[in-house]
Amino acid sequence: MAKSILIVDDDKLMRSFLKALLDDDGYETLQAASGNEGLSYLRQRDVDLVVTDLKMPDMDGLELLRLGREIRPDARWVVITAYGSIDNAVEAMKLGAADYLTKPFRSPEEFRHVLRRTLREAQKDRKIEIISEELEQKLPPVEMIFLGEKMAKLHQLAFEVSPTQATVLITGPSGTGKELVARVIHNYSPRRNMPFIAVHCAALAESVLESELFGHERGAFTGAATLKKGRFELAEGGTIFLDEIGDISPAVQVKLLRVLQERQIERVGGTRTISVDVRVIAATNRNLQQEIAAGRFREDLFYRLNVFPLVLPSLAERREAILPLTRYFMGRFAATLGKEIPFLTEDAQNELINYPWRGNIRELQNVIERAMILAHEKLDVEHLNLEKIESSTVSSSGLLKTNEAQTIRQVLAEVAGNRKEAARRLGISVRTLQYRIRELKL
Repeated sequence: MAKSILIVDDDKLMRSFLKALLDDDGYETLQAASGNEGLSYLRQRDVDLVVTDLKMPDMDGLELLRLGREIRPDARWVVITAYGSIDNAVEAMKLGAADYLTKPFRSPEEFRHVLRRTLREAQKDRKIEIISEELEQKLPPVEMIFLGEKMAKLHQLAFEVSPTQATVLITGPSGTGKELVARVIHNYSPRRNMPFIAVHCAALAESVLESELFGHERGAFTGAATLKKGRFELAEGGTIFLDEIGDISPAVQVKLLRVLQERQIERVGGTRTISVDVRVIAATNRNLQQEIAAGRFREDLFYRLNVFPLVLPSLAERREAILPLTRYFMGRFAATLGKEIPFLTEDAQNELINYPWRGNIRELQNVIERAMILAHEKLDVEHLNLEKIESSTVSSSGLLKTNEAQTIRQVLAEVAGNRKEAARRLGISVRTLQYRIRELKL
């Protein structure tokens, strides 16, 4: 997607000259003849960079910079000043401008060089931010994610699909690590240095989800005070991960289908078509074929998503991974809690291996976190407390099928409203629980 640049200058000849240079280089350009007009553009349109003169009659470039950065904090600024007004340029740098140019320019190439460098630095800063976000995720090593024979085969499939542009659909029970696999695919791909944007669809109401995915224009609805980029735009050049895709509404399904077909979006309340270069990875714990048969999911959208399917097994189907994962989580939580890794007794190991793990890896992680808080020199059966958890999960899961609302109320009451604990007992994710609470109007 071409970078958008706003030119603000009261000199029509200068505006035309700069626009011609930028058009030749393939940028999308906007022109404003005054500071006030430039501010109006910034309220309505998202731009990557602003080139502004400092000396203008109604609002000078410094005031425009100060106000404009509040509206568009992500935009970069380059200011143009007369040779004798370097002090103003220094002040502009203090206010957040990335660079400045003195006029007259030595050559058109000087202007081009400054803009290219500014946009490169913006992209570099974004990459650093993305890497920091990845580190904060504290993802397990790849070999830990793909432990066991079944996951080893999936690892090979993930490796093979990563360099392609194919849409991937990851299915499997809640808590099996679908987002981790999506991140691995992204990290193996040529898009690895670009954004990985995760959207947990079930956690958002329909109206909010649409705005989150596609963005909205200023005034599109009550409270939309400024233009907002959606997740598809934020993922430009990278990967968007749509978790719990089976929970999205028919209206959002239609819009998503268009994105997959045409790689274009329209913001909520907007009419402008925006092209996006994004790789899509989706995930669900639902059987989408059954959802199609029930009329809740579009068949054409399913085929667009299901280009390269990956099916994750439950933890019970790969019990050889239970103890290595347990030791990995013990090490991680020991570091967090600032304590030594306790000895894992043989009885505790047997309990862990034989437990059904309806909540899969997420449940195992929660169990080990609690056990690590309680354990000291050794981690034993009593610290795991699995029998109590199992009976709660079994009784809740049985009721859930017959009276979902009553079951959720009952479990929430048992845990004094703790949604994380309630989700664990029900064998579902917290996001799914939040979605069901809204859907059932609890």
